[in-house]
Amino acid sequence: MSSFGMQCLETEPELNSNVVTINVGGQIFQTTKQTLTQGGPKSLLSQLAETTSKRFVDRDPDYFSLLLSLLRSGTLPSKVKDFDLHDLIEESRFYGLESLLNNSLTNPSHFDAFALQKSLILPLNGRDSPSTIATTPSGTVHVAHGSKITSFDWSLTRKSTILTQFTAVDSLLAISPDIAAAGATDFSGLQILDLQNGSVKQVLNWENVTRSGSTVQAIGSSSEFLFTSFESGRRNSNSIMVYDLNTLNPVTEIGHNEIFGADLDSAIPATKLRWVTGYGLVMASGSHSGLSGVSGNIKFWDIRSGNVVFELKEKDDCFSDVCVSDNLNAIFKVGVNSGEVFYTDLRSLGSVSDDANDNSNPWICLGNSRKVVNGKKEGYGCKIESHGNQVFCSKGGDIELWSEVVMGSAKISEGPLKERRVFRKNLMGRVKDLGGLRITNLAFGGNRMFVIRKDQQAVEIWQGSTRGI
Repeated sequence: MSSFGMQCLETEPELNSNVVTINVGGQIFQTTKQTLTQGGPKSLLSQLAETTSKRFVDRDPDYFSLLLSLLRSGTLPSKVKDFDLHDLIEESRFYGLESLLNNSLTNPSHFDAFALQKSLILPLNGRDSPSTIATTPSGTVHVAHGSKITSFDWSLTRKSTILTQFTAVDSLLAISPDIAAAGATDFSGLQILDLQNGSVKQVLNWENVTRSGSTVQAIGSSSEFLFTSFESGRRNSNSIMVYDLNTLNPVTEIGHNEIFGADLDSAIPATKLRWVTGYGLVMASGSHSGLSGVSGNIKFWDIRSGNVVFELKEKDDCFSDVCVSDNLNAIFKVGVNSGEVFYTDLRSLGSVSDDANDNSNPWICLGNSRKVVNGKKEGYGCKIESHGNQVFCSKGGDIELWSEVVMGSAKISEGPLKERRVFRKNLMGRVKDLGGLRITNLAFGGNRMFVIRKDQQAVEIWQGSTRGI
């Protein structure tokens, strides 16, 4: 018996050299070598395909039948719902097919925004509520709560927690399932963490003029670069540093501001960084609350030239949160005063170029544009994120889903859009999912949405398929 639980018995070669017969737990299966090699060269089944002796595997035949169907078609059969998925995951690990199962169960292309519903609660250790959350495309999720970071693998069956040097983690980015970048607004330096063993691989610092240390205000990334918004310890300068994502060597610095007197525009560090793939730009946004209200700016940086391509200065109903959607070619914000969702078309901003800075109000309200703002910040704390072709906005304990309705062809001329685009709102979830504590963050990974709430020591999993994890 080998370490795989497989036994090879001497027998005559099979008549058809392409047909493979396998005895799994006393049940006979026949397939082809091509099917078995779909699991990759390191899988047990690829090894079985090359074995000329009779093949016996001492495992459950019913679970093997599911995995064989996965190899044959790339998808699991409908009868998978009758099996324990955690046991199926363990079987996939035994055969070396976990990545294939992962792709079948959590493939981002299977994300169905309209079918999402709250399906699982992942408890966190300790009394601290989550402060931020980061995900990978495969569905791994990392959650910062207090000085700890808890990670769940793509299957949500493996959980690990590490202790960091931070009192609280304010910014978190998943570089890979095992590596994360973390920072705080009261602790100097961006830390690259090995989440497997809880060690600090590297610390990245911004060397500012005052040499007073540099706290992290935001983190973002593209496929090539890592972006970090720093602010000096004395809060009189800020910058966005660009690093090579693989080597972590500094590439360039953009948005360096030295603050003199009451220059509020320069005093606002970027608190959100998002890469816009279709335009090759970095969106950096930040806001400031003062006696005259909330003001802020949204800048789109070209990292090659180090210049701002266009900028939106926010004074009237400044954003509580802002996001950008490559798929929808638009920027979305939730107004801090009104609590309404607004959008502006990226293509219009790009077409008017420098005049965009002079556009006093490029935003179009998707909600009640005539709503009277009574002095209360109704949008305070609201979060907005885009994923695929939808935009998700938290309102207290609920989530709004905004989708574009295609009403003919809205063509772009040399000026703004000729026709106003139409978006429709849906409230997400079933009746029992609605309400609850205020949502503090939304994140997406695989075919799931992850939700964290104020004063709740847990992570909510929203997914659309009952066949998922």
